[in-house]
Amino acid sequence: MMKLQTPVADEPCKVGISYEDKIMMLGSCFTDNIGRQLADYGFDVCVNPFGTLYNPVSIFRSVERLISGTPFTAEDCVQIGAGDSRWCSFSHHTSFARASREEFLEHANMALKAAHEHFLSCTKVIITLGTSWCFRHKESDAIVSNCLKHPASEFFRERLSAAEVTEALRRIVELCCEPSAGVCPKQFIFTVSPIRHFKDGAHGNQISKSALLLGIDDLLAGLPADLSMNPFYFADYFPAYEIVMDELRDYRFYAEDMCHPTQQTVDYIRERFLGWSLHANESPRLQEKIREYRRSCHIPLENR
Repeated sequence: MMKLQTPVADEPCKVGISYEDKIMMLGSCFTDNIGRQLADYGFDVCVNPFGTLYNPVSIFRSVERLISGTPFTAEDCVQIGAGDSRWCSFSHHTSFARASREEFLEHANMALKAAHEHFLSCTKVIITLGTSWCFRHKESDAIVSNCLKHPASEFFRERLSAAEVTEALRRIVELCCEPSAGVCPKQFIFTVSPIRHFKDGAHGNQISKSALLLGIDDLLAGLPADLSMNPFYFADYFPAYEIVMDELRDYRFYAEDMCHPTQQTVDYIRERFLGWSLHANESPRLQEKIREYRRSCHIPLENR
């Protein structure tokens, strides 16, 4: 029989998830897509409590805030540029923006409080990296999560090296496994978003993704290879990027912008992820949760 695909073979999952886990998901908009589906299917999951995050350093800073629970203050508030009068912060995605400082702080700190409590006791952290490009605010010398439509002249644009990616991820793991931090020790699943960033062209996108892939690989190489060696200092990698690039390389799996995946692609990756990570004895529970969700979405004809 002719072979018309290059299937990506998933190595056996070393970490795994279950319905007993509390899960935190951080990262690119691919995290939002998969995380929303996991929540729909009954998993105890908190997804992007600061909004979408793209680069490893911003994710590390967010983890620091999740552990400390330090509230945002008026000093963190930044008005969005380009004629947008709403308020946000350089630590948040613009989806958190509100009409006034007070509204933004109320919303941001409410989300932080809930996420802080969830993170302290969660057992699994799933991080999806989007890009190794980042923006450093000149005045504060801090890498921001979002430029908030401010002029490019206010930032330095720089690309993280593979070593810098590894360092950011290593610090995340160490923070979450430090006994003095008062955090329940966690296991990690890392992945790279298949969403392509074409601002720098096809080659620039590949260079950016390569730094992320190398950074994750170097991190995993330095962690225990056997769960029994250290059950709470442990991580694994799910090949979402590779599955889309090699198995789903046809453009019918992309949206009209030719960069973002279609809903069918997201569903396929979610199925592959759960097939890879969910404990086998929980498959019946998953199927029942899926049926419950579909029933909840059904609207009788007489009510339409």
